[in-house]
Amino acid sequence: MNVKYKNLTVICSNPGAKLFKEIWNLRKPSQNTNPKEALETVEVLPNIQIIKQLETHTLNSNFEVTYIPAPTARWPGGLIVFEKQTGLLMSDKLFGAHVYEEKWAELTSSSTEEERRHYFDCLMAPMSTQVNSIIEKFEDFEIDTIVPGHGPAISGSWRSLLNNYQSWGESQKYSNLRVALLFASAYGNTAAIADAIARGISKTGVNVKIINCEFTASDSLVTEIRKADGYLIGSPTLGGHAPTPIVSALGSLLAEGDRGKPAGVFGSYGWSGEALDLLEKKLKDGGFKFGFEPIKIKFSPDPLMIKKLEETGIQFGKQLINAKLRQQRKANVGLNTSKSDPTINALGRVVGSLCILTAQKGDEDNLISGAMVASWVSQASFSPPGITIAVAKERAVENLLHTGDNFALNILEQNNHQSLLKQFLQSFKPGDNRFTNLEIKLSPSNQPLLNEALAWLEGTVSQRMECGDHWLIYAEIKYGKVIKKDGVTAVHHRKTGANY
Repeated sequence: MNVKYKNLTVICSNPGAKLFKEIWNLRKPSQNTNPKEALETVEVLPNIQIIKQLETHTLNSNFEVTYIPAPTARWPGGLIVFEKQTGLLMSDKLFGAHVYEEKWAELTSSSTEEERRHYFDCLMAPMSTQVNSIIEKFEDFEIDTIVPGHGPAISGSWRSLLNNYQSWGESQKYSNLRVALLFASAYGNTAAIADAIARGISKTGVNVKIINCEFTASDSLVTEIRKADGYLIGSPTLGGHAPTPIVSALGSLLAEGDRGKPAGVFGSYGWSGEALDLLEKKLKDGGFKFGFEPIKIKFSPDPLMIKKLEETGIQFGKQLINAKLRQQRKANVGLNTSKSDPTINALGRVVGSLCILTAQKGDEDNLISGAMVASWVSQASFSPPGITIAVAKERAVENLLHTGDNFALNILEQNNHQSLLKQFLQSFKPGDNRFTNLEIKLSPSNQPLLNEALAWLEGTVSQRMECGDHWLIYAEIKYGKVIKKDGVTAVHHRKTGANY
């Protein structure tokens, strides 16, 4: 046998070691027909040192390196490294941003804050409890710079980023509603589906506990099932069957789950998807009610499907919230405290123009669009001309309103707005086209314009500010036109500030 890497030691987590061994053995079959010679060409696996708990090693007598296991449901093999002499914290998936900068580190914290927040919301929010427990391990380290696996390094502002990560996860930490999302994934496709659904649920403020069944003890899984207000279970199909960890998790769910709480099934498949049929049948036969139709995706989800999955998650989260509100109303015997609050009543006297915000982006094959009724709209600047719009965090269209994105604001007419309101206030199913049966034109940047509107504006998102349960969007206006010069803007009058 060929011992090619005599002095190499691979340091990794236990899941990392398993994956490394699998990859190492994926080699082309030898073309040598002589068994003895073929055996001599096989390269021996290097030494592997598995990190199971926090360990500190000295390398070359100069560098003191600490290895911190950082397992999460999405990345069970996570391993973070801190080097004491340089103060470098190599944070793997944590603190990343899907943005490219030529410089080694970000210029200021504000230069990448939105990208890092978007990265957190997309990937970390559903695992915020696990993420915060990992961050707590960094307290005793004298950090100089954080180097994530994605995006620029964080030098001067790393403390504020650690604080941000903890505060960004607070809404889930203190949520009184909880979803147990159980999954296993063979090639990452089912995990991608789980991430998108969890992202949607998180937007509603409902806590999502993502549980990778391959790496979770059965007693921990049962504990999460008992705590949950809703259950989701996802699986790939391998050789016509569900993986063993999912079969075991299904048994725990059937034994411990509350039939009065909603459930859902999702997953990917390559040929026939028997595992998903099994999950659906067993849960139905077991008396569970579904919060959405089982999601069965061949291979990997495309951008349009990712949007639909997020909307499914939003819908599922809202179901739980509405059920909780109904329970509270029954307990309060119909008393609505907001109607008797003078401050909330006074806030309701703030008025705004009725508009339809529309947005779309992507190419012809993967065109993603969205729309919403907007009445919390105000002019914000003269030079450049700009407006602000408040967008609820759980709005599906919020994903199309990040810095640099374009959108159109269709301002409605007082005497001709009911039909458009009816169209956009209806309850849409995940993935539904908001513009069905409407005649639309396109703005200079291809944003949907409604023919019945009084006027329209096209803007580019310049800044975003987090305001409680909403995002405040500031946009610079690039184009606009009054369609009906004699028309009057429709205004939304309210009596309470407790709702729209």
